[in-house]
This record gives sequence, structure tokens and C-alpha cells, in this order.
Amino acid sequence: PGTPPKPDRKPAPAAKSRPIAVAKNEKHQSSGLLSEIKIGALAQDQGPFSSNKEDGVTAHVELRFVSPDFLDVIWSPTPHIGADINTSGNTNSVWLGLVWEKQFWKGLFAGFSIGGAYHDGETDKNSAPLDRKELGCNPLYRLGLNLGWRFDKHHSIDVLLDHISNAKICDTNEGLENVGVRYGYRF
Repeated sequence: PGTPPKPDRKPAPAAKSRPIAVAKNEKHQSSGLLSEIKIGALAQDQGPFSSNKEDGVTAHVELRFVSPDFLDVIWSPTPHIGADINTSGNTNSVWLGLVWEKQFWKGLFAGFSIGGAYHDGETDKNSAPLDRKELGCNPLYRLGLNLGWRFDKHHSIDVLLDHISNAKICDTNEGLENVGVRYGYRF
């Protein structure tokens, strides 16, 4: 006469909570134009690819922006702009370019950046003081390498090698490399 009662079903297992850090190689999304800010302290002109002439601590600031969709064809790099300001009166630079950064294991990440820089350092090899880099011309190319750890979805720390040079398109090309540590905050 009636349909038999349905057996009790077990409730579906609860979804696993997502780890705090951003998942491996996930494209970071921000609600605004700015996606991250990084600030740090770098040692001025510390090699490894050029000789050491300049010294001092360099204040470093970098603003990263949300990657526009048209950059998806080159693996979604993040546009960035930044400055390295030397506290000892040596070469300062401002720069912009693109950053490719990938998380590879439990919050560890590595990155590469390329772009252009403008500096206030010496360009003429005949008038540069002995303790200043002869950078040959303006603007310069800028390359960066970083390795770090993202310990939650907002905070990270990394080490950075920051290199500017003219790639031998000018008479003099001593290059300048700063190395240091920085803190990052994602919005």
C-alpha cells in the first residue's frame, strides 16, 4: 500500500577548509587596482655580478598591481613600480616592469622580474668619483630575483637580488646590484 521508508542517509562530509596561504600557483585576486606592497632594506652594490664601489642601506618599496587579463598570454605577470633610495647619498633608482612569481611548496615562492629603471647615478666614466658606479646611460634595464615564504594570505617575507645595468648598449656598464630582505602585504 505505501512506499517503503527511505534509509537514513549520512550527511555529506564537511568540505575541507582551505589553507590560509594562497594555493599553489593560484592567480591572486584583489578587489582594487593595487594587489600588494613590499617594503624592505637592501645592501647597496653587493654583487655577485659586479664589483662593489657604493655602500649603505637602501630603502626599497614596490607596489604591485592586479594582472590585467591581456597578460594571461604570457603567464599573467604582475605589473609593478618601485624605488630604491640609498641612505648614504649613492645611486637611487625608480623602476617599473613585470613580475612572475609562483608558489611551489607550503608557502615557499620564487619570482623573477624584468623592466626598466631610471637612476640618479653617474653616467660619464670621466667624471665619476672612484666610489660611485659608472652606469653609462639612462634609462637602464632592471632584473630582479626573489625567494620567499608566504605565511598566510596577506603576509610574506622574501630575499631579493635587484640588478640594474645597460646591457652594454653604452660605453660604460658597471651595473649595480642590491641584495636584501623585504616584507610583503597582499590586499
